Amino acid sequence: MNPTEKTVNYYDDNADSFLADTANVEFGEFQRAFANMLPKGGRILDLGCGSGRDSLAFLKEGFCVDAVDGSIQMAQAARKTTGLPVAHALFADYEPQNTYDGIWACSSLLHVAKDELPALITKYTVALKPGGAFYLSFKLGTHEGMRNGRWFTDMTEDSIRSVMADIDDLSVRSISTTSDVRPGRGTEQWLNIWCVKEKAR
Repeated sequence: MNPTEKTVNYYDDNADSFLADTANVEFGEFQRAFANMLPKGGRILDLGCGSGRDSLAFLKEGFCVDAVDGSIQMAQAARKTTGLPVAHALFADYEPQNTYDGIWACSSLLHVAKDELPALITKYTVALKPGGAFYLSFKLGTHEGMRNGRWFTDMTEDSIRSVMADIDDLSVRSISTTSDVRPGRGTEQWLNIWCVKEKAR
């Protein structure tokens, strides 16, 4: 079983506890900052949607949302949460159904090997409209490998800038470090990356 399969199996096997741990986390500050980068009523791709928490928040703000998750249990939970036809697919296999004003990859692409990230992010950048926003987040650190039953690619500001330098048309606008907002996890640090697709000249 490869690392991707192990990670998906972890979420399938631990869906209930993961959903309980994350479904009610207050993440509004980041959602609002992302929404403010988009046109009113724009279309968002929630890449690795988990419980559907963020998809639901964007729907309530009047956005159109497509959502996908690699775990069937997570995708089913997100369907119940949002009422959307959430797709069940791995990031490498999913083919975007639209062009998007924004792509939201919150705590999701951290399960992709570092050397696979440039091609994968490029694939989704193609589906992003010129001027569109792309948000990504990773755990802060240098670890890459299995941890707690899942594959994690941790990032520092230098390492994520190195990855993003290989991606045409996508510019990093800002990077910030924040503490984990889940109860009892405040010592864990996250790297938040805000990008914009360059407009054609």
